[in-house]
Amino acid sequence: MKDNHISRRKFIENSSIALSGIAVLPGNLSLFGLSNAAKRLRIGVIGVGSRGRGLLSLLKDIKDVEVAAICDLREDNILAAKKMIAPSAKVYKDYKELVNDKKVDAVIIATPLYLHYPMAVDALQNKKHVYLEKAISYDIPQAIDLVKQVERSGMVFQVGHQYRYYGLYKRIKEIIDKGWLGKVLHYECQYHRNSNWRFPVPAGMDERFVNWRMYKASSGGLMTELCGHPIDVVNWMVGAAPLRVTGIGGIDYWKDGRENYDNVRVVYEYPNGVKSSVSSILSNAYKGYGIRILGDKGSIIVTQDQARLFSENVKREIGTVDGVTGATKAVHYGDGEIVDFSDLDPLKKDPTYYALVDFFECIRTGKKPAADVYTGRDVAIASHMANIAMETHQEQVWKPEYSV
Repeated sequence: MKDNHISRRKFIENSSIALSGIAVLPGNLSLFGLSNAAKRLRIGVIGVGSRGRGLLSLLKDIKDVEVAAICDLREDNILAAKKMIAPSAKVYKDYKELVNDKKVDAVIIATPLYLHYPMAVDALQNKKHVYLEKAISYDIPQAIDLVKQVERSGMVFQVGHQYRYYGLYKRIKEIIDKGWLGKVLHYECQYHRNSNWRFPVPAGMDERFVNWRMYKASSGGLMTELCGHPIDVVNWMVGAAPLRVTGIGGIDYWKDGRENYDNVRVVYEYPNGVKSSVSSILSNAYKGYGIRILGDKGSIIVTQDQARLFSENVKREIGTVDGVTGATKAVHYGDGEIVDFSDLDPLKKDPTYYALVDFFECIRTGKKPAADVYTGRDVAIASHMANIAMETHQEQVWKPEYSV
């Protein structure tokens, strides 16, 4: 192996995590299942659209968990979801009836963003454990108040930032913490799609109800719906929330009556000079999702399910660079070292599966979630700060009250 590559063998031999592939996954739950002696948990799922049904498909593979109730306003969603649950499960149209159901132990909320905060608060006040999809709030005041609501409730509260449960990112976090990349000052994140991001509107339904992501009254757009994932990853890697943010965005491609931007580009500053750029566009899907982590000794290029490592220990030669004779040019070899993370995910599951397993373990044991209300608050506030910065054309600064 050439000397510029970061050796996978070297890393595995020196990695405490690599001593056991399952050590980095939630709780070593007997090879990802729960023991037969575990208390059977009865779950209510609020919101069974595309994301909610995706969660239902994962729940069926988790032992000692029963979907006891579902709730949705759309009859077509309910009909599709009923095919995935036991006939005895209750069906609600009013979520307040579900959170009042004494037989339900915990709820999973996968509804449009503007409903996240009120539904989570009602569930907590009815002594239900809560798994809430991101972002946790429609605005900054809601994010701050939800922390207080969770602390008062004493219930388990987990946020759907599932990459915190993914072995790939756990390994990357260790690489950074061990100093393999040297001093890391720059993160470059993108979440790109080539799509109008709309859903067909069934006859008789309101277009704004179906395509709620398009409108400011119901969603924070690309920042809350897509960019929240890389923001959370960078917060985790850096170990802090951002200090300030600036950015630009617009409706420049899909001129179809939407209110939320179809392209956003923002830059966050973190403590110690760390910068993170985040972009999301809806007119090009090239290399759709990715994070580039740049250190003075090496880099990690992260895609959806793979990481590639590059070393800065490159051969340097004197030559002609941009027409300047005698300039130093770097000669890179190959395309970087692909690190195999298959030992961390022998079941080949969606990261959300491991997040749900951990949620149920936290309920049973009192363990704290990796993606909790505090990390969820920080991502929600950072996302809303970016939207405000783009709309007002003014830099937004993290305020002390955001971290209380």
